Amino acid sequence: MIPLTPTDTTSAQSINRAGPTASSRYRNTNRTDTPLASASKRVVRTDIQALRALAVCLVVLNHLWPARLPGGYVGVDVFFVISGFLITSHLSKELFASGRVRLAQFYARRARRLLPAAFAVLAVSLVGAWLWLPYTRWTANAQEIVGSAFYVENWVLAAKAVDYSAMNSSASMVQHYWSLSVEEQFYLVWPLALMGLYSLAVGRNWAKDRVLWGGLVVVTVLSFCFSVYLTAASSSEAYFNTPVRVWEFGAGALLALSVSPPVLTLVLRNVLSVLGFSMVLISAVFYDHATPFPGWTALAPVAGTALVILAGNDGGRLWHDGLTALRPVQFLGNISYSLYLWHWPLIVVAPFVLGETVGTPVKVCLALSSVVLAWLTKRWIEDRWIVRSRRHSRPSRVLVSVAAGMLVVLLGGLTLHLQVAPKASAAAELARTDSDGPCFGPRAVGKPECGDPFARPVIDPHMGPANEYWTMPPECSGTKDTLGETNPAGPAICDFSGGREDVETVWLVGDSHAQQWQPALVKIASHMNWRLKVSYSGGCPLADVRYVGYRGKPADPAAVEKCRRWSSNVAEAVERDRPARVFTSSFAAGETIDDGSGQSQLDQYKAGFVSYWSRWTAAGARVYPIADPPLNDRVRDVACIPLSAGEPTACRAPRSEALPADPIVAASKMVSDGSVKLIDMSQYFCDNAYCYGAVGGVSVYFDLDHLNAQLSSVFGPEIMKEADIGR
Repeated sequence: MIPLTPTDTTSAQSINRAGPTASSRYRNTNRTDTPLASASKRVVRTDIQALRALAVCLVVLNHLWPARLPGGYVGVDVFFVISGFLITSHLSKELFASGRVRLAQFYARRARRLLPAAFAVLAVSLVGAWLWLPYTRWTANAQEIVGSAFYVENWVLAAKAVDYSAMNSSASMVQHYWSLSVEEQFYLVWPLALMGLYSLAVGRNWAKDRVLWGGLVVVTVLSFCFSVYLTAASSSEAYFNTPVRVWEFGAGALLALSVSPPVLTLVLRNVLSVLGFSMVLISAVFYDHATPFPGWTALAPVAGTALVILAGNDGGRLWHDGLTALRPVQFLGNISYSLYLWHWPLIVVAPFVLGETVGTPVKVCLALSSVVLAWLTKRWIEDRWIVRSRRHSRPSRVLVSVAAGMLVVLLGGLTLHLQVAPKASAAAELARTDSDGPCFGPRAVGKPECGDPFARPVIDPHMGPANEYWTMPPECSGTKDTLGETNPAGPAICDFSGGREDVETVWLVGDSHAQQWQPALVKIASHMNWRLKVSYSGGCPLADVRYVGYRGKPADPAAVEKCRRWSSNVAEAVERDRPARVFTSSFAAGETIDDGSGQSQLDQYKAGFVSYWSRWTAAGARVYPIADPPLNDRVRDVACIPLSAGEPTACRAPRSEALPADPIVAASKMVSDGSVKLIDMSQYFCDNAYCYGAVGGVSVYFDLDHLNAQLSSVFGPEIMKEADIGR
């Protein structure tokens, strides 16, 4: 996901680039006290356009084929460097020429360059979400469309990145606007920063160019240090954080403000250019979702981009001139902004329009369609609006138009959101009506009169509020994860004892894969008059282990420490409470542990689980580990059931793939004294050959790896049977 600001291709890129045989790519013979970026002539730099083309292609290919080009997201860094270079070139030239920056004109130019196309795609996305996406995705899309219109989408996503319940939510049609938001925030502040430094230099009678350069060095270094810190502490939050990205703009800005451009030989500039392109491409190929990013790893694409720009500053033919000047390359560079805007909404909405998951032929068509739409948008919206705005160029008119566009998007998003509640209520009522049926959910398994339990049409394929596994029932009080705090307040309690003392105290503990069984356990607790205590910590295994990562990605140090503290506190609290029963589960397949012993994950988990279980059984409890359901991402694509509600057997995977070795199952077999009783529900999700995305007309999964709460809520009898409860 990258920012593709179409910074004036005739003026902002005007660094004396006349073409492959130019005698001077970048030479300012009239400079007295001006930065290097101030050129006396204005021509398009084909190498920068080629960098744009490369960046947008990397990102589009990454979004279409993430397994083939896992690091294509580095295109964002390429564009941030370019933007810092070009915008600083413009601003510094105006500063040195007039001693000030006309802020109103600057913001108006940015608005008329960027917003018409951006708002057009937002409007189309809003209508597309209403027409084709499930109603359960309308609210999230409306929120992010409005956030994108106000250019705060990066902060919306940063908040979701640290909200565990939102981590597995589906991407919106405008998620890619996060990078545009970062860039607009940069444009808002950067002129003020340059003006402040310039004023300081004038007031102190210092060399203005050196003060600007020195000030930006400080800003860039501080931002880089913060980027390294926050990426290590919370990489998911850091990815969308604006201050974390400032140093990437700063790298380009420093290049633009170089007061003494180095005299480089043609051979050296060719070497730098080869090295620069190589650094970008290598990072795109070898980086992946597990790479801690941005942080220090962003140095490769940032430095690579800077080297390519630097290499093009002077005359002489470079090795890539013939390639970068090709018309297709320049065409992609010219439409890169609109291409970026269009490609992601098409990718998101295509499966719902076609009614099936997309394969390679469709992906190729999506890429070509994005190019066509980008060309049309460039010609009929971007360029025409710029020409029209120049005729009516008063900044006040432009800014009023911006406010009007934001208001229209806001009202559209609110309208879409308000349509969700009636549909959600109707769907919940439909599910409640059918939930008492003899063939609903797991009740259909093993009953000949119900037919194939995995082939029954899905009643409600869309996951609304009634399906949210994390919702605490009204009968419960307290907070589910307080035991992870330094001074824990205790677990949440669902008390169905009626004030009696002679009832069982039961615990349900673990990560979100334990929490997904909460609807079933609450119903059992109500039926049995239990005092149910619950505590969960998403992404944290409840075992005597050292947690180090989630889904193949290194965990943030803060998350590691909180997990350790929560796990230890829960183990102690359960032991101290001496309950009658303890139900527990963990997503061991996705939570990486490492105690430094060199043992396998399976062996470490077995020892870690049994360590806690033995403490609880010694305190008098019977422990019920719940085997993990089939892995959703192995069973089906997240959109499979909504697209195949009438034929849910299309959403399946071989049992051997969907049910890998589960450490909870293996650990349960290590305890033979009857104090630990495994609960394995796989027979309700799988037959002998396959595991399925629906059972008894009910979707199994809520999101990428959690059960649908409506399905979980009817598992009470099956769990009671497996656990020998009530006999």
